[in-house]
Amino acid sequence: MNENVIYTQTDSGLNQFFAKIYSLVGMGVGLSAFVSYLMLYPFRENLIAIISGRPWVYFGAIIIELVLVFVASGAARKNTPAALPLFLVYSALNGFTLSFIIAAYARTTVIQAFVSSAAVFFAMSLIGARTKRDLSGLRKAMFAALIGIIIASLVNLFIGSGIMSYVISIVSVLIFSALIASDNQMIKNVYQSRNGQVADGWAIAMALSLYLDFINLFISLLRIFGSND
Repeated sequence: MNENVIYTQTDSGLNQFFAKIYSLVGMGVGLSAFVSYLMLYPFRENLIAIISGRPWVYFGAIIIELVLVFVASGAARKNTPAALPLFLVYSALNGFTLSFIIAAYARTTVIQAFVSSAAVFFAMSLIGARTKRDLSGLRKAMFAALIGIIIASLVNLFIGSGIMSYVISIVSVLIFSALIASDNQMIKNVYQSRNGQVADGWAIAMALSLYLDFINLFISLLRIFGSND
C-alpha cells in the first residue's frame, strides 16, 4: 500500500476521495449481504444446525468479529497493507453473524429495513458532507449515548423487556443517523486539513466507520419494523 495518495485540493479531488471511501463501503455491505444470502438459502441447513446444536459457533464468530474490528481499525490507521483484507474478512464474517439475526424476520421486513437504511444513510451522508455546522460536539455526544445504549442492551438481556428493546432500537436509529452525518463531515475535514494528501489507510478507516454505522442502523430498523415478526 502506498504511504500516501495525493488528491488535488479541489472539489473534484474531494469527490474522488469520497468515491473511494463509498466504493469500499459498498464492497463491504455487498460482501456481507452475499454471505448472509449463502447462509440463509444454499446453506440454510447449516444455519439451522448451528442454531439448534452448535450455538458456540455463532458466539465464537461474534467474539472473533469484535476482535477483528479493532485489529482492522488499527491496521487502517497505521496504513498497513493488511488493512483492506482485514476489512473484507470482517465484512464477510459480519455477513455470517447477521444471517442468524435476519433469519428471525420475514423477507419483506428485511427488504423494508434495508431500503429504509439506505435512504437514511444517503440522506444523512449528504447532510454531513454539506452542512457548515461543526458536528464534532454531536459526535462526542453520540458516542456517549452509544455507551449508554450498550449498557441498556446488556441489562435488557436479563430483563427481556420488549418495550425497552423497542426504545433502544429507536434511540439507536437516532444515534447512528447522527454518526453517519458526523463521519461524512470528518471525511471532508481530514481531506482539507491534509491538503488532499491522505493515506489509503484513512479511506479504509472511514469506510469501516461508515460500514458499521450502516449495519447498526439496519439492525435497529429491522428490530423496529419486525417487532411483530
